[in-house]
Amino acid sequence: MIAVQFLIILIVPFLFIGLINRTKAVWAGRRGAPLLQPFYDFFKLLRKGEVISKTTTFIFRLSPSLQLAAVFLAALILPLPGGDSLLHFPADFVLFAYALGLARFFMIIAALDTGSSFEGMGASREVTFATIVEPAFFILLGSLVLISGQNSFESIFASIDSSDGFSILVKILCTVSLFIMLLVEGSRVPVDDPNTHLELTMIHEVMALDYSGPDLAFIQYASALKMVLIGTLLANIIIPYSLGAALSLTLYLALLAVIAITIGFIESWMARLRMSHVPQFIFLMTALSLAAFVVVLFFMYGGF
Repeated sequence: MIAVQFLIILIVPFLFIGLINRTKAVWAGRRGAPLLQPFYDFFKLLRKGEVISKTTTFIFRLSPSLQLAAVFLAALILPLPGGDSLLHFPADFVLFAYALGLARFFMIIAALDTGSSFEGMGASREVTFATIVEPAFFILLGSLVLISGQNSFESIFASIDSSDGFSILVKILCTVSLFIMLLVEGSRVPVDDPNTHLELTMIHEVMALDYSGPDLAFIQYASALKMVLIGTLLANIIIPYSLGAALSLTLYLALLAVIAITIGFIESWMARLRMSHVPQFIFLMTALSLAAFVVVLFFMYGGF
């Protein structure tokens, strides 16, 4: 199972992005690039040179590697559906959340290190959205801790395998909330558009605008891996733990494919929101997380 988890970490992010792009191409009436095109682009970037601004410091150079390391640490903590995580300990979900937050922090300070007001604008937007997403994510995790009575990812997912009515309701609320988080963290429509280069609407792309070569490859891979991790967390909530490793893994890969196709469909049929409306959309995640928390309190503990 360890080898499978490493294989998923290394390959699935490329397939995930490739399937999103292929879905968008189909809806646009095009043939589209191969599913492994992001994989080819990654190695092409590794062979290219870099252009580094003289105004930057060592922070700019180290940030892509540190981002990838932080997201990779989060990947080691999160278990696959029906399996074990490579690193597990009490309250490991806290380190998972902070590892993703650390990757965002390195991205932001590297954008500010360029001295560009353009990248500073993107960093400011990223921080603003993070202040909404991160509390909502901890509320969601708190709901799972309360409903399971456990304090680590493995034990939480093994304990929420229940058919109680309120448990199903909590799972639905958490699933929708995590999908919104995936769109935000992945910089996808309707929050952001990874293909845009319009100055007034860029968020994630503007912070990576000065990167090239291997550093850009690391940033793109870390972003794709982060999306897969959130999709994995979503799959752990949906897929029953008791199904067994083989069946759970099959359903997990199928669910990731469904998520990728859904994202491609959304980006094909929906325009990104106006920047002033994006916080309202992200607050929906907060509302759903709070609703799940309240449901757990009332059904399991009789109130506040």
